[in-house]
Amino acid sequence: MESTGATGGSVRRSPLDLIMNQIRRKRSDRRPLGRLLSWASERTVIREDEPDAKVQSPAVPESDEEQGMGWGRVRAFLHRFGSETEKGRINLSHCDLTATDLLELGTLLPYVPLLEDLDLSWNDLIGGSLRALSSHLNHMNCLSALRLSGCRLNHQDLSALGDALSCLPSVEVLDLSWNGALGGGGLQGLVGKLQPTLTELHLVACELTAADGTSLGEILSSMSCLSVLDLSCNPNFTDGVKDVCSALSKNTSLKTLRLQAVGLAPLSLQALGESLQFVPSLRLLDLSCNKGLSGHLSLLSPHLSHLSLLETLDLHLSGLTRSDIQALVQVLPSLISLTDLNVSSNQETGDTVHTLIPALPLTHMKRLPLNNCDLTHKSYTALVVAVPYLRCVDVSWCKVVGGRLLLLLEALQPSVLQELRLSSCELNTQDIQHLASVCHGGFLSSLRVLDLSYNGSVGSNGWSSLFTSGGLGSLEELDLSLRPITSAPCSDWLPALLRALPRLTALKRLGLQRWTIGGQEKLQLDHSLRKRNVLLEMDTEETSQDKEIQPEE
Repeated sequence: MESTGATGGSVRRSPLDLIMNQIRRKRSDRRPLGRLLSWASERTVIREDEPDAKVQSPAVPESDEEQGMGWGRVRAFLHRFGSETEKGRINLSHCDLTATDLLELGTLLPYVPLLEDLDLSWNDLIGGSLRALSSHLNHMNCLSALRLSGCRLNHQDLSALGDALSCLPSVEVLDLSWNGALGGGGLQGLVGKLQPTLTELHLVACELTAADGTSLGEILSSMSCLSVLDLSCNPNFTDGVKDVCSALSKNTSLKTLRLQAVGLAPLSLQALGESLQFVPSLRLLDLSCNKGLSGHLSLLSPHLSHLSLLETLDLHLSGLTRSDIQALVQVLPSLISLTDLNVSSNQETGDTVHTLIPALPLTHMKRLPLNNCDLTHKSYTALVVAVPYLRCVDVSWCKVVGGRLLLLLEALQPSVLQELRLSSCELNTQDIQHLASVCHGGFLSSLRVLDLSYNGSVGSNGWSSLFTSGGLGSLEELDLSLRPITSAPCSDWLPALLRALPRLTALKRLGLQRWTIGGQEKLQLDHSLRKRNVLLEMDTEETSQDKEIQPEE
């Protein structure tokens, strides 16, 4: 492409210039007044000298012909971003929408009056321009779910959103996660604006502070139908948790409460415990990644007895101590509906798990992840009692498993286990051969996930026996990757894997990182997976053999 300079000469533009021009054009489109389609300008009037002026809503289509033309525009708009039209739903997440795109979408909303679910998540260029859309939401009476996570919303956006939500009677799901402006007072723009019909509120990683607890408490006090509240990943919220707990007496329908990494401290933990009596319908309680739990779980555990319907309790990565586990053991008999208990990544619990197992309602249990718990032999032996009932067994990073896998495998019941994670367990060849025998016997016919990564001591005979055993027809994910600092050739057992692939009809992901492979072998593997839509995770660095052998035409 050429352009004429001031001297009349011809200047050739480099490809870099073209790319930079496109980037600058994309950036300029962040202003909602940057460009308007001609047909949209007939319906919407915005004066550029009044950037804060309200956007005038377009006329609702009156004739069937106009409605049909509008629907065609909606389909064309979605197609431009690789999105398909779905009944009652528009999904434009991760589409790099600009402010101008947002304005155009607003003018199209009257043509989808029955829209129920609008997802604009992870479009960070629309931050600061939400009013261009929110002014068109007033007539969307059927809208029940609005998702705006990761959009860099600012305080003006939140104020405009609050005004729009006050006119939407049917909204049940609101996701504003990963918008930092909600912290530091941004929540105030939503106080008194949300409908009492709201059933789900997601505010993950919104940089909420203790001062925001007051606003959030006011919001929650009016939500008698709320069933899901997620405030995870707000580490500075600490004292704000107390305001939330005070409002829980009005949220008696709450079924899911996620407080992962919210900086729980002893005082907020005690307030949470005292509030649990008001939410007897709670099914899921996530308190993971809160170091403030360490040594203080006894402030909460006695109150857990109010939660007879609780199914999932997540306490992973919380620095639990032996005394914490003992406090938990005391209340577990009251949790008669518990199916999922996660105390993984708590190193000090490894030698107390044997006291935990007998207190569990074993016949109900489906998940009991104990990865990275530094299990002792006594605790590992106690786990065997729970294995027949579990859908997921995860003892990754527990070195005690190596050489003792047979003890766990012998406790399996046919067609029960769906996930088996044994990453970095120092497994040996004999362990994998025992696993192959169990597969051949049909005990793992329902297995969907098998993680055997970071077990470099397994020999080729072990891997070959696993692939020749059969019995893994439901397997969707298989990971045999080696540690990042190691590598090894897979030529000896790769033929067995290639022969097994046609029988692994459900396979969707295969991890073989750090295994080295020759060029011809790589072609055979690619050929076997090409028509299977299997994600192959393997190092892309070519060996010398890879460079010499070219694929056949």
